[in-house]
Amino acid sequence: MKFFHILSFSILAITSNVWADMPLTIEDLITDKGKYKIDLSLSYANNDQQGLSLGLPIQIQTGPTSFIYLPTTIGERTGNSDTLIAVTNLRYGWSSQTEIYGRGSWLSTQQRVQDINGIHSFSNSGFSDAWFGINHQFKKDDSSPAILGFAETSIIQRYQGGSSNFKSNLLGVTSYTSLDPVVLSITGAYRLNQSRKDTQIRPGNLLLLQPSMAFAINDRVTLTTGFQWLNRAPDRLNNTSSGYHQTSTDLLLGLGFSYDKDNIINLTFKMNASGRNGADLRVNWLYKI
Repeated sequence: MKFFHILSFSILAITSNVWADMPLTIEDLITDKGKYKIDLSLSYANNDQQGLSLGLPIQIQTGPTSFIYLPTTIGERTGNSDTLIAVTNLRYGWSSQTEIYGRGSWLSTQQRVQDINGIHSFSNSGFSDAWFGINHQFKKDDSSPAILGFAETSIIQRYQGGSSNFKSNLLGVTSYTSLDPVVLSITGAYRLNQSRKDTQIRPGNLLLLQPSMAFAINDRVTLTTGFQWLNRAPDRLNNTSSGYHQTSTDLLLGLGFSYDKDNIINLTFKMNASGRNGADLRVNWLYKI
């Protein structure tokens, strides 16, 4: 039997890209040369905050190595938020070992806050960001684990008060080995953020590590589990640190289903184990054109 293996790649998930934004099958890591694939994902995140808020943004993960940040206020407060993010990614096979991609994100969020001024509700919706990237397979899984690399840059990012172009970049690498019916993988990624000149804000750089294990139940269903460790530097405003250094560990659980050879659906649930509060639920659909 040909097992259907799914790799839970980060990225954080950096992404809607091949490894950075969704789990993938081993047999289908790179889009065939001259072919296209459409990757659609829908992420839901719930976050709860209590006590003194320092104005640090809420971090929403839209893929194994991709994140969106929502602003918050400063002061004594309790708050709860619901966020829905849709991501569209188009992938193109540049060669047998390399593919390029572009993706865009749209979000809708609602925040409910109680502070010294009373109870308030906020909502926001619209276009969030667009990225361009490349994925390359440096080595296949043979006598030693496979090595895959990815890089991406932000074309545009919208935030409260304006937008920026080409101010965030990400580099990452994934290694995996297949031990039928189990696949072991680990992904590391680093996101470098530059200052936004119109606001003098520089979001904190981010380091992510994500070991995972996938188990093929049969040729159509695969279960994944693993954890994600995230290290984020404090944001800077006018070259002065704003906030504090943050680390967190999250438990990852996933289920992959192959409807047919051209349709793959992945469900990923992330639950906080240490650090920030909150949970993310993400559904991906990969369609081969």
